[in-house]
Amino acid sequence: MLKVEEMSVFQRTLFLLAYNYKMEQLAMGYSTPLCDNTGRVGAPLVCCEIQLKDWMEGGYRSTDRPCPRGEILVGGPNVTMGYYKNKDKSGEDFFVDKKGQRWFCTGDIGEFHGDGCLKIIDRKKDLVKLQAGEYVSLGKVEAVLKNCPLVDNICAYANSDESYVIGFVVPNQKQLLALAERKCVRGLWEELCNNPIIEEEVLKIITETALTAQLERFEIPRKIRLSVEPWTPETGLVTDAFKLKRKELKTHYQNDIERMYGAK
Repeated sequence: MLKVEEMSVFQRTLFLLAYNYKMEQLAMGYSTPLCDNTGRVGAPLVCCEIQLKDWMEGGYRSTDRPCPRGEILVGGPNVTMGYYKNKDKSGEDFFVDKKGQRWFCTGDIGEFHGDGCLKIIDRKKDLVKLQAGEYVSLGKVEAVLKNCPLVDNICAYANSDESYVIGFVVPNQKQLLALAERKCVRGLWEELCNNPIIEEEVLKIITETALTAQLERFEIPRKIRLSVEPWTPETGLVTDAFKLKRKELKTHYQNDIERMYGAK
């Protein structure tokens, strides 16, 4: 990767256009990843300010150590006046401080690293309150479980009327076939994904990954469904950027949701 000072004006422009973490509510991006670390969106641009607001329900605080964490608020002249013909929503997501500066509440949860770079680690709308009152951050659970070699992709799901989390898993083919061989389970790919023995073994390994990462017991999926097909934009289950489409995934797996929670 070229150092910034080595880039031409044209290269810098392309760099910012390609990699800026930006939103439609902002006139331009609010950070630039002038660092080599993956998963980070970079340091704030000079045209805006960034604050981290405590999100107590999710357990994120600006006083967290070693990295301050919280909801990302963006302020500056690049913040739009609000949503078009949606006054109520604008009132929820935008505000003006005592100094007259406009701020936008992004709904993203971020953490600042020691070198000033910002990393997106969660999303407020992914928070679900379980029946007993515990709050589960689905994005946090997914980020942890994606570190499991058996998992290519995962969608955590929770119903507020239920007491536990479930999950839909796209298994890594190589790892799953190796697991099946160790357990002396034979069959075609679809048969393996639907095999209760394999499903149980995958759940055990996922649970071990979660416990190692110090997830709470209520955050760990209690039941899972292995997906035969990978999730691609063509399936309509993820975006072009491969972000989960939770509504579509819920519809796609509705029968499995009812089965895992027990039809009422």
